[in-house]
Amino acid sequence: QVQLVEFGGGLVQAGGSLRLSCATSARTFSSYVLAWFRQAPGKEREFVAATSWSGAKTYNADSVKGRFTISRDNAKNMVYLQMNSLKPEDTAVYYCAAKQRIVSGTADVAYWGQGTQVTVSS
Repeated sequence: QVQLVEFGGGLVQAGGSLRLSCATSARTFSSYVLAWFRQAPGKEREFVAATSWSGAKTYNADSVKGRFTISRDNAKNMVYLQMNSLKPEDTAVYYCAAKQRIVSGTADVAYWGQGTQVTVSS
């Protein structure tokens, strides 16, 4: 059974940092590109970052470049999103996803996690 479980969200002040974690099954971890998306209230879900199976290739949305870093730990079947210099507009529910390609968009997402709330106060 494929599972993606996110944790690490919370409340942080603007300019602060958080690290999100996503635990996956070994099958998911080795078969898919792993990515982070986010959805703010009243907005569509948007792509944040993705990493290839090896971790050698990553792709970030323009809105988070230079601030967020996606990484994976192959030994632990974990994927992370380090978020620095957080802004109030980063407030959203963040979702871990397993997808087919290292591109933005949701069309090729095979599985979603349940999401974790990130709130950035001004």
